[in-house]
Amino acid sequence: MTRPSPIRIKIFADGADLAGIERLALDPMIAGFTTNPTLMRQSGVSDYVSFASQVLEVISGKPISFEVFSDDEFEMERQARLIASWGDNVYVKIPVTDTSGESTSKLIRRLSESGVKLNVTAILSLQQVESVVEALASSEGGIVSVFAGRIADTGRDPVPLMAAALELVKLQPNLELLWASPREVLNIVQADGIGCHIITVTHDLLKKLPGLGRGLDKVSLDTVKMFYDDARQAGFSL
Repeated sequence: MTRPSPIRIKIFADGADLAGIERLALDPMIAGFTTNPTLMRQSGVSDYVSFASQVLEVISGKPISFEVFSDDEFEMERQARLIASWGDNVYVKIPVTDTSGESTSKLIRRLSESGVKLNVTAILSLQQVESVVEALASSEGGIVSVFAGRIADTGRDPVPLMAAALELVKLQPNLELLWASPREVLNIVQADGIGCHIITVTHDLLKKLPGLGRGLDKVSLDTVKMFYDDARQAGFSL
């Protein structure tokens, strides 16, 4: 896949389809990879360690994020340190809170101070961004993942919040802001426009990226042809 020339943001492929990951690992447009327990479950992954091992066999020079799945702070830390040991390119995803809503900032600080590369995930508010940035202050490199797509799902425009989040993240030059859960190609343009560092893009959404910047008359004509061809193939008659 060729990177559309106006886009400068780093694109991380988001998914747990091993065949897709293997294909995208060879794509120079893809700067990194992310996954999570939900995507892994949807792809039929049953053995976490085996899946991660297979992924790391094909991804060596690009960052890849794997997520902890415990809700207990001490077990979360054990999992995080184990996952971090899998490779220098591995980032550990830590949710911004546990399932009761308690902040994980103390754990984030403890892990980052010990050199674990973190991708703090499931962030949706500026208060959470501020807390995470503070907790990652001593990190050699960390990712702050704000779920802009889920913000949009609530009827809110995520762009102003993401722009404000970027200003907070810039307070620590060792950190990067990640626009998570985009719903459409427009989100990539929006994220790039505000100067966001990274955006995660699902394998399905990546297939739409070549359409970025296409002429609308051409899109209209292709749509007309699609309707016409589908009607013919369906054998419709009146």
